[in-house]
Amino acid sequence: MKTYGFGLIGCGRISKNHLESLKALPGAKLVAVADVKAEVLSAAASKYQCQGYEDYHELLANPEVEIVNICTESGLHARIAIDAMKAGKHVLVEKPMAMSLVEADAMIATAKAMGVKLGVVHQNRFNTAIVKLRQALENNQFGKLTHASAIVRWNRNDEYYLQAPWRGTWTQDGGCLMNQSIHNIDLLQWMMGPVESLFAYTATNMRKIEAEDLGMVLLKFKNGALGTIEATTTIYPKNLEETLSVFGSAGSACIGGIAVNKIETWRFESEDEAAVVAQQDKEPPNVYGFGHADIIKDFMEAITENRAPAVSGLEGRKALEIILAVYHSVKYKKEITFPLKEEFTIGLGL
Repeated sequence: MKTYGFGLIGCGRISKNHLESLKALPGAKLVAVADVKAEVLSAAASKYQCQGYEDYHELLANPEVEIVNICTESGLHARIAIDAMKAGKHVLVEKPMAMSLVEADAMIATAKAMGVKLGVVHQNRFNTAIVKLRQALENNQFGKLTHASAIVRWNRNDEYYLQAPWRGTWTQDGGCLMNQSIHNIDLLQWMMGPVESLFAYTATNMRKIEAEDLGMVLLKFKNGALGTIEATTTIYPKNLEETLSVFGSAGSACIGGIAVNKIETWRFESEDEAAVVAQQDKEPPNVYGFGHADIIKDFMEAITENRAPAVSGLEGRKALEIILAVYHSVKYKKEITFPLKEEFTIGLGL
């Protein structure tokens, strides 16, 4: 098995999941990390015994780095990803891949032009329960799909937003839809297929942020099914649930748990619900789940096999388009049809 050299940019909250996965994965070697905060950088470089750079361009100049994991604030994803790909590196970027479709399309085009792989971290696609749900859909166990829902009822208090001032800002983060709920929105569209139109309301009720802390969305899918999205970071006093539910003429399924990892309802004529529910993976320690190692492993295999990664740039773009359409709906107070004809961006641009 070939060993790939990794460089990680952005040593904040989510980086631990990447770094611990890289430490454990066969074929992965952490070469370097980069962060503009000297203290954070020093701690990560020391703990994981690798080189550290305050300027990410120096990391990109390191010939041992073949794959770059981007874990910075969201508003910097596109700029850093494009720089990395122009330096000949494969890129695995945290969600959201960008803050606008203009940025996302530029990333996809750069990957194609440079002949490198671009992947987006939607690790919950690898959850055992989610894989089983996807297989049930592919096997037409649901019959005619009628509707589905994606719910994220979490708590992110004022302290969370104050720890990193970029959180909750339009240019660097977005709100609970773009940050906390994008994984479940990705799963919703992965199960139900392309969206035809949506209408949305958002509010900023409790958190002192620019973007939304509550979002409610009604969707119509191209297959005729309907869907809902409920997202919030204001649940008192702590996280309540993240749930994905799918319903059809011949089946009903609800996936819950701390990280959409637990089958709570599984009703099909051909299967014993009690037996299915009893066969559960262990509960993950936090909302990030266990999927980071799986998605990094798949990304390495995609390079080796010269195929698209499980969540390519084109795949990562889909959830982003839905969320931007929500923001359009709120701004213009109307139903938005797909594909989204973007009239504004909320990111920094390129």
